[in-house]
Amino acid sequence: MEQLAGILDGYIEQKREKLVSLSEEIWRYAEVGFQEFQSAEALARCLEEEGFSVERQIAGIPTAFVASFGSGEPKIGFLGEYDALFDLSQEAGNTQRVLYQNGQAGHGCGHNALGVGSLGAALAVKAYMQEHSLPGTVLYYGCPAEEDGSGKMFMAKAGLFDQLDGAFTWHPSSKNAVDGCSSLACIGVLYRFHGRATHAAGQPHLGRSALDACELMNVGVNYLREHMIQEARIHYAYRDAGGAAPNVVQDHAALYYFVRAPKVSQALELRERVDNCARGAALMTGTTVEITTTDGLCDFIPNQTLSALLQQGLEAMDAPRFTQEDRALAAQFQKGYPEAELRAKNESYAKDYGPAIAKKLEGKALMDLVLPLRFDPAASPGSTDVGDVSYACPTAQLNMATYAIGTPGHSWQLTAQSGCGIGHEGMLAAAKVMAYAGLSAMQNPEALKKAKEEYQKATGGKYICPVPEDTKPMLDGVK
Repeated sequence: MEQLAGILDGYIEQKREKLVSLSEEIWRYAEVGFQEFQSAEALARCLEEEGFSVERQIAGIPTAFVASFGSGEPKIGFLGEYDALFDLSQEAGNTQRVLYQNGQAGHGCGHNALGVGSLGAALAVKAYMQEHSLPGTVLYYGCPAEEDGSGKMFMAKAGLFDQLDGAFTWHPSSKNAVDGCSSLACIGVLYRFHGRATHAAGQPHLGRSALDACELMNVGVNYLREHMIQEARIHYAYRDAGGAAPNVVQDHAALYYFVRAPKVSQALELRERVDNCARGAALMTGTTVEITTTDGLCDFIPNQTLSALLQQGLEAMDAPRFTQEDRALAAQFQKGYPEAELRAKNESYAKDYGPAIAKKLEGKALMDLVLPLRFDPAASPGSTDVGDVSYACPTAQLNMATYAIGTPGHSWQLTAQSGCGIGHEGMLAAAKVMAYAGLSAMQNPEALKKAKEEYQKATGGKYICPVPEDTKPMLDGVK
């Protein structure tokens, strides 16, 4: 397969300038979930210029789209994301905290590179299909609001991934490795309490405090934590504290909860117990509670067959081709990280991949080697709506180095590296690996059959939606 690797490398390198420019454009837009109007349009327009047919505004989401080329089977999809994060604006390549002129949001998870890297893979597969008369369909999914909104869940709910024989995606990282670890399912729920306002000193007996209900709900959930599985997580934030006046009994208050567990079935069960804490709090305070599911996502199930194809691609295409300037800049970023964190990161590599690999990485700012494929039965503590795709079709995910080892996730340092050469090189490398895996899958019916059988065994062959049927995307955010 060396010939395939060389061909794909050539395809991507021919598009280098276009892909880097597009990634930088989306980095500058830095639009948050469900507001990625310019970013989605830039990606869709590029795909149309490259000969793809694009269907916009799908699954009831203005910034979601699907692009396709070819016809018939097999059908291989690439997942793209392009939402930014609040409060993470930062100048590209700057190791000091300086806000960029585009506003308060920034690509502190590297989704500008993620979306364009997947697009690059789709372009390379299309070029190969044309040059070698390869049958099948390649699809690019424009997936909004991964950070907050679960865009892929709504797309999965609409059946958009059901047609796929396999889906590939990637995520910016500090390492070069196929993601063989599951993630936590997560359900977002808004609890809005309604009470009765009155003078808190003059006639408190006439009031019914929505704020008290929130407080009691939190107490109830705190006691619940002792009686749930250790791997589960419950977090909350106030979305409405009832006002600023202490001498008024608050007649309105609201809490926003995330309920996480290793499996979506466990998260759904735990969510019902959290709902009961809210109902009990309302009963104790004489208030009422309005329970609204905002979004949710399934745990990620890595398909081992497709993951093996990604690993083959990763070994064939190798690590990103970082320049000396990239390495020097990454080292400058590392100087701002605590030594204890850097040691902890190296210790984690030793634990996961062995002391020999950890030794090779000592003192390095950027990962320049390929890690071996491993599958971890324990779920990672994070969540991603890629999990919903994995419940709808066989799915595999790659991690590719786009920032310095030790860089915190969701940080301004990550924003800075996502907008400069470090992020660009990782993005282009990821595009090559995914294109390799996608084409390998398209030309190997037995692998696709095995991937499908594995998927059906792991999921029952049916998507488990974590939200009620009438749940709509929170296009204006959770309020």
